[in-house]
Order: sequence, then structure tokens, then C-alpha cells
Amino acid sequence: MPEPQELHPLDPEKVYNSMDELTLDTDEGPATLRMGVWINADPVRIHKMIVRDKVLKVDEYEVLNPLVSKLRRADPEYYKRFVGLKLIIDFPGYSSGIMAKIPFENDPVGFYKWWRKGKHEDKVFLSMARQIQLFQKVFLMDPKMILKKDLELLRQ
Repeated sequence: MPEPQELHPLDPEKVYNSMDELTLDTDEGPATLRMGVWINADPVRIHKMIVRDKVLKVDEYEVLNPLVSKLRRADPEYYKRFVGLKLIIDFPGYSSGIMAKIPFENDPVGFYKWWRKGKHEDKVFLSMARQIQLFQKVFLMDPKMILKKDLELLRQ
């Protein structure tokens, strides 16, 4: 019979490193793993505990940076939603990848053409607030450019 695991409940005051153990509830019951293993086993859950719920503090270099890289592969949609305009994209006119925020802010009409008309909505997640901000800028700069469905959204 396996020995019972020692429990390491979440300590909201502690800053966790990759070798620190943490016990979390799973479908199979409580599981105790090193933080470095948790970021491989359940990266989205760990990320939400850090960023959204703010109940878990971790070392940025040992845990957070590797975790963010795991998110990209584990759940690309969650990753895109989290990163938003900080995502690196290939955008016309730039020799290599650039942060989506740069053309979004500096060339809204070009970004709109690329994102909406170029059918790249799946590449960069824009919240509803960001979409409206973009549509308003495009409407002010080049009203003929904006699609009817986006204009309708602005008129609501």
C-alpha cells in the first residue's frame, strides 16, 4: 500500500520556486507535486491562480516565465486571450515579428485591414473594448474602410 503523501496546502504569503511542493485538489483527490511539475501538469490552472485569482505567488524566473511558455502549447486560445496585444505577430511592413500593440496603436487602419479584412481575427484576441476602440479610430481616419457589421457595433 502506498504511503500517504505529505500535504503542502497553499500558503498565500509564500513565493513558490520550482522545487517547492504544493498540494491541490484534483479529480483523483489531493495531489502534492513540485511547482515545476504542476506547471507541466496543469499550466492553465496554475496561471489562473497567479493572475486571475491572485492566490499564488511564484518566482518570476523559475516559475512564471516557464509557465507562460507552457501555456502557448497547452491551451493556445487561453494564451492568446491572456497575451492580447502583447502577442508577437508577422505584420506587413515589418521585417520580423512585432508586438501587435504597435500597429494597433500606430497604424489602426492598417491593423484593421490586416486583422478584420485580412481574416486574422484568430491570430490576435481583441476584447470588445479593444475592438470598439479600433473601430472608432478607423471610422475617424477612413470611414469608407470600416465594414458594415463593425459600424453597426459602433452605433449601438
